[in-house]
Amino acid sequence: MFNVQLLSHTPQPEKTVAAAARLCYSSASIDGILDTLTDEKAAGFVEMLAEIGHESPIEHASFTFGIEGVSRSLLAQITRHRIASFSVQSQRYVQEASFEFVTPPEIAGNAEALKVFLSSMEQAQAAYDTLAEILQKGHTQRLIAQGKPEKEAEKAAKKIAIEDARFVLPNACDTKMIVTLNARSLLNFFKHRCCNRAQWEIRAVAEEMLRLVKEAAPNIFKNAGPPCLNAPCPEGKMSCGKQQQVREKYTTGGIGTNA
Repeated sequence: MFNVQLLSHTPQPEKTVAAAARLCYSSASIDGILDTLTDEKAAGFVEMLAEIGHESPIEHASFTFGIEGVSRSLLAQITRHRIASFSVQSQRYVQEASFEFVTPPEIAGNAEALKVFLSSMEQAQAAYDTLAEILQKGHTQRLIAQGKPEKEAEKAAKKIAIEDARFVLPNACDTKMIVTLNARSLLNFFKHRCCNRAQWEIRAVAEEMLRLVKEAAPNIFKNAGPPCLNAPCPEGKMSCGKQQQVREKYTTGGIGTNA
């Protein structure tokens, strides 16, 4: 099961956004930009920005998440959101001994499919371990021949070996990461990844991320989510056809609420 935590964010994110907006639309000086900027006034500025479609001020608020227990498949998808910062556990430096993996629900719910899947994971682990051992022996011998002490050679050889052994690891192999996005990028992320057409794993992670940021900045993320929440579905013939159910999910004890 994945774990998502909001590790940190811009202090008073909505006041920071409001200060940026205030600077754009008034003669306020930097020294006094936060003066008299109450929570209510900040909320008003954020609402105004949403109404007029002025999104650049919300880039001044950023949010950092810790995400673990997700697949390398998810990693490939989330890193497509390029206006973000990622730090990911390295398979070059961290040996995947008895690696954890993510099992898709459709596979978990089918006994025959699950048997094949688990067998595949076992085979991948065995192949990884065997390759790492073979490669480490070869690299150790080479490094010793080059004059390295045996223990030092073994340590260096292990790292070199797992760099190549990891190529047999599956997309299901789990990983962990630290991800930072500004609020504007997050809104775009939620638009694409909270949609029913998004892959199940990244959709679940996105929904939990949205729940967390709504607690920290409820006005910024008031209307966040898939595009069909606030307008007709843009997917055309590829629509899931469940717009009403999606809206109910987000408004009656669903995503981003404390219900």
